[in-house]
Amino acid sequence: VQFVESGGALVQPGGSLRLSCAASGFTLDYYDMNWYRQPPGKERESVGRIDTTCRRTNYADSVMARFTSRRDNTKKLVYLQMNNLKPEGTAVYYCRARYPGAGDVGSWGQGTQVTVSW
Repeated sequence: VQFVESGGALVQPGGSLRLSCAASGFTLDYYDMNWYRQPPGKERESVGRIDTTCRRTNYADSVMARFTSRRDNTKKLVYLQMNNLKPEGTAVYYCRARYPGAGDVGSWGQGTQVTVSW
């Protein structure tokens, strides 16, 4: 089970980025996908989740209405569209799979760095 995150960059406040997560080593169709982030000097935190059917998503209050996740099970890719980014969004972003009703599977990937700054 492997996750490779990409798409992070330096962006100005109010800007947008789309992160990608390439999943391998398991059948993505059967797993919810979670996004996490770890700001500098802080604990890793949950950002959002998209379920197996793509019909249900959940997001942290801090990113609600600004972040949207979608997935392409055929390509084994998951995306996180981030709009109206704020400086507090500076963090390393990670994705991970979770079997419904169970815990996360696989190891953490290397993450992708998002820096929101002038």
